Amino acid sequence: MPDRPASVPLPVPLPASVPAPASVPAPAPAPVPVERLGFEMPPVHDTVEAARAHRKERLAGALRLLGRLGYEDGVAGQITARDPEFEDCYWVNPFGRAFAALTADDLLLVDGDGRVVRGGRRVNQLAFAVHAAVHRRRPEVVAVVRAQAPYGRALAALGELLAPVTQEACAFYEDHALLDEFAGEGDADAARIALALGPYKALILRNRGLLTVGDSVDAAAWWFIAAERAAQVQLIARSAGKPVPIEHRAAVATRERFGSDLAAWVSYQPLADEAARPVASTS
Repeated sequence: MPDRPASVPLPVPLPASVPAPASVPAPAPAPVPVERLGFEMPPVHDTVEAARAHRKERLAGALRLLGRLGYEDGVAGQITARDPEFEDCYWVNPFGRAFAALTADDLLLVDGDGRVVRGGRRVNQLAFAVHAAVHRRRPEVVAVVRAQAPYGRALAALGELLAPVTQEACAFYEDHALLDEFAGEGDADAARIALALGPYKALILRNRGLLTVGDSVDAAAWWFIAAERAAQVQLIARSAGKPVPIEHRAAVATRERFGSDLAAWVSYQPLADEAARPVASTS
């Protein structure tokens, strides 16, 4: 009888069901500390020269952006920015130059009486008189925007205020006014426009269009674009049916959250990136 090899183990049957090894869950990602998260805030400058250079760059960028959006009509339209040093002097775009190609070096410094004190081109005197009147009446205002945007002009032709029919429009709720008469050009009209604006961020000039102000160029530019978009939505909604307004308490709460110049500055930053793109070469 043959010998059985002693080194060959006999097979051991496994149980019918063997539980799979328990998987260990990966630890949840730890939250990034809030203080390490990036968030843009308005810059603070150490010198008047740095503040002036920044303000001029933002002004030129806002003009280019309005040009790209089609908010100019011939020689009409201006943005002014108060100089951080010289009293009653304001930077403004030169008369007869297209918005979309302007740079900071093209801007003029003009005193409150409309006289060019830095620069080599003319200023639109009649239009500038309105801006100067607003700046003088509102010393806390840094920038004033008045341009030719279609929906704002359409709403102005109806002699209507912006209605609180969207969350975005609530930023203007009880914080803009209507000059319910046609204001032409000239010192008397400029004074009436400044008076009609009062303490608000925006004014609808009947039969003319929109004017906005802010404590920075970015804020004033954002309010103009936001008012134009709100006018567009309001007109579209009304053409489709009867818009349902947001009730007073909710509209006020929404304005308090989104209606500050700081909120406008933050909202404008993506557009500022667009405005900072180099001017396209025409060659």
